[in-house]
Amino acid sequence: MILTESDKARYRHVGHLTVPGVFDSAQTTGVVEDIQRWGEEFLAELPAEQRAWYVDGGVTARAVLRKLDNPHHHRESVRRLAASPALVALVEQLIGSGVWVYFSQIFFKPPEGGGPKPAHQDNFYFGPNDVEGVVTAWIALDDATLENGCLYFGEGTNQGPVYPHEAPPGEPYNLQLPETILSRQPMTPAPVMRGGVSFHHGNTFHQSGPNLSIRWRRACALHYVNSHTFFEHPALPYDDSLKLRIT
Repeated sequence: MILTESDKARYRHVGHLTVPGVFDSAQTTGVVEDIQRWGEEFLAELPAEQRAWYVDGGVTARAVLRKLDNPHHHRESVRRLAASPALVALVEQLIGSGVWVYFSQIFFKPPEGGGPKPAHQDNFYFGPNDVEGVVTAWIALDDATLENGCLYFGEGTNQGPVYPHEAPPGEPYNLQLPETILSRQPMTPAPVMRGGVSFHHGNTFHQSGPNLSIRWRRACALHYVNSHTFFEHPALPYDDSLKLRIT
């Protein structure tokens, strides 16, 4: 897949870009089936002291995971996504050749209560040595719409600094931008259909709403770095040994 000069200019200007149809239904269905199995196994073995980190607090009727970390390390289905030639070609056009997956996540966003994710900047979490060397490829495994909690972006915030984040009491993992910063920044919704990929710069403000629909909003976020970029001063611990070289 080839990005146009207009595509690349938009990414540089507003800090995000949606590319539809990168993956077909067979590819996304296979990943969904695999992560659902993995999620059930993970939840069954999850210690009580870790439930606040992983269980979605918006769903009260049952325990449902909100996320899983490093699926690129744990699941072959996600490694195949990460190494897809179509996806890798797009990533390299944004951050240069020679790329690695440094960290990855599955987001489940279950129906009828899947909680929102507050606005944040990935580069505050990651603390990279080069803020231009990181891009997140957010792969829609279901249609992501206004009703079920699509992403919202602060357009142009990629051109600004990485701001200090804060966490609510008792939630040290839930780092977010302070309201004093957010109150000055409009956030624009960016729906993406199943199989599409939303790319965003590590400095770009982004958040997601709650899932108020009866449909899932599952996604896989692959955080790519180029060959000279690493997490120099991360806000949370990341395991460098789990890095996956792609090209």
